[in-house]
Amino acid sequence: MKKVAFLWALLVGVSLSAVAQKDKKAADVLDAMSKKYQALNSYKATFTYTGEGGTYKGDLTVKKNAFRLKLAGQEVFTDGKTMSTYIKETNEVNVQDYDAGAAGDFNPTKIYSIYKQGYNYKYIGEQKQGGQAVEVVELTPEKKNTQITKVQIAVNKKDKSVKGWKLTDKNGKVTSYTIDKFTPNVAVADNFFVFDKSKYPGVEVVDLR
Repeated sequence: MKKVAFLWALLVGVSLSAVAQKDKKAADVLDAMSKKYQALNSYKATFTYTGEGGTYKGDLTVKKNAFRLKLAGQEVFTDGKTMSTYIKETNEVNVQDYDAGAAGDFNPTKIYSIYKQGYNYKYIGEQKQGGQAVEVVELTPEKKNTQITKVQIAVNKKDKSVKGWKLTDKNGKVTSYTIDKFTPNVAVADNFFVFDKSKYPGVEVVDLR
């Protein structure tokens, strides 16, 4: 369960962070980014996570209200109704009812619109990332005493896709996510988001429902 908590902390970190007054330039960048993602039927992103726990490669696939996340020896599956968290080290899967609001604002299927409520934001400027021009927006939570105090999101200036983000917590520790590859409108079956125990021989199923 410790590793489950570690993975979920990464997810919640994104939700608790966010947007210093709402300036128009920042709003324009965020709105364009949000519009792009909400127009997609599905997408897949491979990314690199770097933080106190080390550096990990991960990938996320999203389709409507369903998502599948793989990171740090764990996989999270949800079809929008049931969530299964598989832990490779112990060959165990925890199954529970999926509550989209259980992690605060975070939901991978809506992550690109969470800035619209509860956050302030300001435009930082244009930078280069991986040879591409990106526009950086800084988000801060309206609520005080949150675990995450600041998030910087880098948005590709040309196609409005997210290239990465950095989270700063109340102790000044920085966690970063860099998008290595983004594929829009991937062809993926609905059962891809449902845990299939036949593909994990000997798995222990812990049903928490």
